[in-house]
Amino acid sequence: MKDTADDTTSSMFPAGRTALIVRMPEAEPAVRDWRDRIDPAARAGAGVPAHVSVLYPFLPESLIDASVHAGIAAALSPHHAFDLRFERTGRFPGMLYLAPEPDAPLRRLTRAITERWPDIRPYGGRYPDPAPHLTVAQRAREADLDAAEADLRDRLPLAARVRTVDLVAYDGTAWQERASFTLREPGE
Repeated sequence: MKDTADDTTSSMFPAGRTALIVRMPEAEPAVRDWRDRIDPAARAGAGVPAHVSVLYPFLPESLIDASVHAGIAAALSPHHAFDLRFERTGRFPGMLYLAPEPDAPLRRLTRAITERWPDIRPYGGRYPDPAPHLTVAQRAREADLDAAEADLRDRLPLAARVRTVDLVAYDGTAWQERASFTLREPGE
């Protein structure tokens, strides 16, 4: 029998859903426990690492082929690796996140992909100007958000280097990396 966390995770993401993300392994030590406790996407073995979304959702996995990989690579090819800092938390209703600074390089990555695939809008177009963020908790009680936020204040700032954009897909059980696209280092 599946536990409720598995049911929640499965209902959040249909099999075949994909995303383009920037993994933030530097943030894992600070956010992992909170994400495991109060982020349904992180718990239950869903395999969602600490990340900032470049484009979610992306194309259905059944439509992704070599030409899509080439299009992603071409859209990202002008972009250089860059540094981020996470110095503060932020909130959306029922959600706690870390705010990346500066967020302009992340917005440029999203814009590059959406210019290549103009029919795909971040978060399905639900938000006119979605802010880049690293989700710590979602669908959580305010008391849990308050506790996580208080704890994270003592763990910030965090620094990270963005070198790749990863294509990930949900297979019905967990998110799996399908491809990784390297950003150029300055001077290349």
